[in-house]
Amino acid sequence: MIEVRAGNLRYVTSGCVKSGQGDLAARLKAILEGLREVIAAHAPVEVAVEKVFVNVNPQSTLALGQARGTAICAAVIAGLPVAEYTALQVKQSVVGNGHAAKEQVQHMVRRLLALPGEPSADAADALACAICHAHGSRLGELPMRGLRMRKGRLV
Repeated sequence: MIEVRAGNLRYVTSGCVKSGQGDLAARLKAILEGLREVIAAHAPVEVAVEKVFVNVNPQSTLALGQARGTAICAAVIAGLPVAEYTALQVKQSVVGNGHAAKEQVQHMVRRLLALPGEPSADAADALACAICHAHGSRLGELPMRGLRMRKGRLV
């Protein structure tokens, strides 16, 4: 979670909601309840999520999609708007290269948020998505100045 004030980004918190063991329904319930607690504790005003890509392993892709859907439901139940970004858009926004390595994303997230250390790969991905959304919100004004987004890049 980040905060944006006067164009400045500030780290608020990050973490991982553990779904534990058990059947799928129980794990999805744990994700929903964990995210509802985070939303209640930090009162975000918007939510950004990464779009699911088709992975080599269909089972992993399906599980990720179900967890992502649960996260979106948690936001919608709380009345929050949800924005979605592709991995390419997130990397382009944070690193300047849509095909950047995870380590590059981690490094840029650390620099952009002035973190004392490298965030974990998962935290960096989530924070990068939030940063992309913050940048995207400001990009809405750019077409008036002759710039626009095409395929995740400013042109």
